[in-house]
Amino acid sequence: MTIAASLLCGTVGVAAAVVPPAPEAFDLQPHTLAAFQRYAAATEGRVLQQVPATGPFLYIDHLPQRERDEILAELRAGEMYMDRLHTRTTEGEEFEIEDGLVHHWLGVVFVPGATLEETMVLIQDYDRHAQIYAPHVAAAHIIERDGQEFEVFMRFRKEKVITVVMDTVHDVHYVSPAPDRTYSISRTTSVREVEEAGTAQERVLPDGQGSGFLWRLNSYWRFQERDGGTYVECESISLTRTIPFVLRWLIGPFVNDVPREQLAELLQTTRQTLMNAPERP
Repeated sequence: MTIAASLLCGTVGVAAAVVPPAPEAFDLQPHTLAAFQRYAAATEGRVLQQVPATGPFLYIDHLPQRERDEILAELRAGEMYMDRLHTRTTEGEEFEIEDGLVHHWLGVVFVPGATLEETMVLIQDYDRHAQIYAPHVAAAHIIERDGQEFEVFMRFRKEKVITVVMDTVHDVHYVSPAPDRTYSISRTTSVREVEEAGTAQERVLPDGQGSGFLWRLNSYWRFQERDGGTYVECESISLTRTIPFVLRWLIGPFVNDVPREQLAELLQTTRQTLMNAPERP
C-alpha cells in the first residue's frame, strides 16, 4: 500500500519453447532514486491539494464535468476506470529519470452498498492480504502500528514470461479529513529481490540490487462514501529499470504491463471482496 496495487504476447510461445535466461543485473543508482523522489514529491503536492474536508475529493472529481459525469456513470454501472498519468515540473516539463522508468497509473472502482468503515477495515487488514490478494501477494503482515500509521511487510510474486518475487516494506499514513472520506499515502522504504524463492537456496538481495523489475512503489489512495456506496481510487507510481532493445521480448512485458495489471487486479479484488462480504445483500 497501501497498499498493496501496484504493487501484472507473442512472447508466450517463445517462453514455452525456451527457458528464459536470467536478466542481467541492473542495480538502482543514486541519481535515479533522487529523480524518482522528485517526481513523487511533485505528485504528492498535487494530491494533498485535492483532498480537503469538503468539496471535490477524488482525482476524477477534478476532471471536466462532462468527462467526470461519464466516468462516474460507468463506475456506478460496475466498470473500472483506469488512466495513465504524468506529473510534470512547475515549468510544465517532463521529469528526467536517467537509468530508470516511472510508471504512473490511476485506477478507480465503485462498491455499491459498501460503507467507508468496512472498506477501511478490509484495506487495513494487512495480516490477511496474502489470503485476500493471493497469489500476487504471497505474504504480508503488519510490522508496527501506531494509530493510523503502519509499517507493513509484503512479498509480491508475479509471473509474466518470467517469475519475479520481491520483499517490500511500506510506510503507510492514513488521514480522514471528514467522516465520509479518507486518504492514504504509502511509500516503500525497502524493495529487495528474492532469488530462488521458496527453495532451500532462497536468497534476498540487498535493496536496489538485482534485475531492476521494481525499485520503488508509492501509492496514493482515496476512499469516499457517497452515491450509495464507496469509491476506491488509487494512484500508483512505480520505479523500474529501463528496457534494453535486445531483451525487450523478455523484460518489456513485465516492466511495461505489470504496473497497470497489478493495480487493476488489486482494485477488482477489493471490489469483489467487499461485494461478497457475508452481510452484503
